Amino acid sequence: MAPRVLFLCTENSARSQMAEGLLRHWGGSAFEVYSAGTRPSTVHPLTGRVMQEVGIDITGQRSKSVDIFAGMTFDVVVTLCDIAREACPVFPAARRQLHWDIPDPRAVEGSEDERLAAFRHVRDLIRARIRETFGV
Repeated sequence: MAPRVLFLCTENSARSQMAEGLLRHWGGSAFEVYSAGTRPSTVHPLTGRVMQEVGIDITGQRSKSVDIFAGMTFDVVVTLCDIAREACPVFPAARRQLHWDIPDPRAVEGSEDERLAAFRHVRDLIRARIRETFGV
């Protein structure tokens, strides 16, 4: 059975969505990948845009509450922000619980180019961590 991975963030609108899309794309059937938020909202439009730039379509992904995964067993749980780490329910059966403190690109104000640059930077940080951690 493929390792089950859960990426968690606060709103499940940017960082965790990117992580889900990246690992699903590179890992293929070698991983069962999910993402969720402690306070889910909607997927940010710039998230989809910067993922499309690297050839990954996440239009089928949606923001989900971590509550829907209660009772599921995960091999790896990765929190992508301090708020999610503090609010995250415990997944006692997870073999690994990791924390990557990735900045929130939605917090960047400015022109569209400046905001896009922030989303690209975060995408690239997450891409590097995924390659390093999961070997894909």
